[in-house]
Amino acid sequence: MAKKVGAKPRIGLLGTGPWAARTHAPALAGHAGVEFSGVWGRRPEAAAGLAAASGVRAYDDVDALFEASDAVALALPPDVQAPLAVRAAEAGCHVLLDKPVATTVTGARAVTEAVEAAGVASVVFCTLRFAEPTARWIEERAADGGWFLGEAHWLGSLYGPGSTSDYAASPWRREKGGLWDVGPHVLSVYLPILGDVTDITAVPGPDDTHHLVLRHASGASSTATLTLSAPPEAAEAALTLYGTGGRAELPRWDGAVGAFGAAVDALVTAARTGEPHACDARFGLRLTEILTEAEHRAATRT
Repeated sequence: MAKKVGAKPRIGLLGTGPWAARTHAPALAGHAGVEFSGVWGRRPEAAAGLAAASGVRAYDDVDALFEASDAVALALPPDVQAPLAVRAAEAGCHVLLDKPVATTVTGARAVTEAVEAAGVASVVFCTLRFAEPTARWIEERAADGGWFLGEAHWLGSLYGPGSTSDYAASPWRREKGGLWDVGPHVLSVYLPILGDVTDITAVPGPDDTHHLVLRHASGASSTATLTLSAPPEAAEAALTLYGTGGRAELPRWDGAVGAFGAAVDALVTAARTGEPHACDARFGLRLTEILTEAEHRAATRT
């Protein structure tokens, strides 16, 4: 049974990596509307350090953190996240998930089914859906309608020459590449504006690069080039729509801490009202289905 959310919900954090330390923990510690209830991680020493820096308790037992929390935020590799999200939902905790929810349809579906069976709220933290300038732009462009084409390229340099990023040590990113790491960002913009994906063409490029051509339920088409291996000089994230009103470019956004705070607000609202958020676990499942199909189609062309 879902836990009732009071005036100041208790939210715990699962995960201790760079993403958790730079985004999730600061957002939760600085959010006046919630109580940061503690940290759990697979490495107890890392959990202790992050908890101390945030002024909260570290938990060795994840089930104890579930008991002490009304909701949990997860900053874990997707296929570690999924089974823990199922356990959190079964414990009655509302869940703030990272993208992708899982890299298998089975894993993402298990999360969705657990969330729905327990009646808990869920939100998937797709940054562009919660960062103020991009969230507003998506809402406005969806209301405009009339779009027939989208063009996107997300050229990350995580594995580019000379990269010193802490995220480069992430095994799942190394294995799954830009398709799975930045692909959800692009899809999280396209789907609410152009409609669900009804057909996919996918072609592999150099290193982890993937080129996608998508057909949408609205009749529009879109393209996306995704990689984590671009040279730093070429790194860029851009998305442009073309339609009856002309062209519209996705605005720049600054940082993720504020966006994560907005995602926390969205989760709390969904938990209090019982109204699912548009970017919930079921949406996360759909992203996994699309990316799985794209990965399969690209693999058959190699």
